[in-house]
Amino acid sequence: MRITGISTHVVGTPWRNLTYVQVHTDEGLTGVGETRMLGHTDALVGYLREAEANHIAGSDPFAVEDLVRRMKYGDYGRAGEIVMSGIACVEMACWDIKGKALGVPVWQLLGGKVTDKVKAYANGWYTTERTPDAYHKAATAVVERGYRALKIDPFGTGHFELDHEETAYAVSLIEAVRDAIGPGTELMLEMHGRFSPSTAVRLAKEMAPFRPAWLEEPVPPENLKALAKVAEKVDLPVATGERIHDRIEFRELFESQAADIIQPDVGHIGGILETRKLAATAETHYTLIAPHNVGGPVLTAASLQVAGCTPNFKILEHFNDFADAEIKKVVKGAPQVVDGYFELSDAPGLGVELDTEAAAEFPQQQARFDLWAEGWEKRDPKGGER
Repeated sequence: MRITGISTHVVGTPWRNLTYVQVHTDEGLTGVGETRMLGHTDALVGYLREAEANHIAGSDPFAVEDLVRRMKYGDYGRAGEIVMSGIACVEMACWDIKGKALGVPVWQLLGGKVTDKVKAYANGWYTTERTPDAYHKAATAVVERGYRALKIDPFGTGHFELDHEETAYAVSLIEAVRDAIGPGTELMLEMHGRFSPSTAVRLAKEMAPFRPAWLEEPVPPENLKALAKVAEKVDLPVATGERIHDRIEFRELFESQAADIIQPDVGHIGGILETRKLAATAETHYTLIAPHNVGGPVLTAASLQVAGCTPNFKILEHFNDFADAEIKKVVKGAPQVVDGYFELSDAPGLGVELDTEAAAEFPQQQARFDLWAEGWEKRDPKGGER
């Protein structure tokens, strides 16, 4: 079997573009992969066009390791977010083809399942007014939908510092959310790399009474010593990793022991097998994995393949029940959350199929998501401009 070519389909919303890549073969099997880019979708599509000619066309889709190695190192330049995301889309699609050809789900090819279901946490649910009452109502709806975990960034446009008034307001939002969801629901606290170490530590202590399940990206991701400084001074689990695009670059993070949970994005770190390798390394450091997942149904399905065969897998992020929920129709067999969990699919490959006609109903947009703009949490770029 050989790859004859690829086709790309960009599904657009005002705050995110989802790029789907179909890999076609000479035996009629087609696989699909997906990633979500912020501000670089055209660059990704351009890279894939060159990679198709240089590396992809004519390759054996079963030889996943070889294709990934050539795409990553065969152009000599150091692979960054765009290249690793392009690799991820193609790599997922190759696993999809391999599973379909053999009649088994991808998790079966990666060692077999260790669980039948995967806990989900909701994100994108607080696209509403930034008030305690509105957040209480929105959080109540999340729990009523069956979720037993959700994530929130309550810090507005905070950057490095957060004054007393904004701190008190952030606390009031979290207090309202915790009241709505009760004591048994996990509450992940997102910081989006906003703060200095001292501010992050202070805010963690302010939020401690509401028992956050983790403190996510408390400081900008470039300085691991700053993250270690926070980890040494807080009693909460620390999570990070969505903006690391090469599993090799996690080495220093593991050595620092600064993170209790790592959050690679399967769509940015080179795909399913790269993530599984990273998870195995994390296990040797007694670290859990909870992938960043801001994509659509294909990326969710790919992340679930990793979840199914990974002993140290904690939980999977899910946007598509709340933000842009209508995009689920672009994929047949989209994973669904039932009573707070994804059931692990036995369908061959990734267990999903891209509906290209449905995808065409969502043309690419000039998607923009600025976490430092007023109203960013509504994920409405027009509403966030000032």
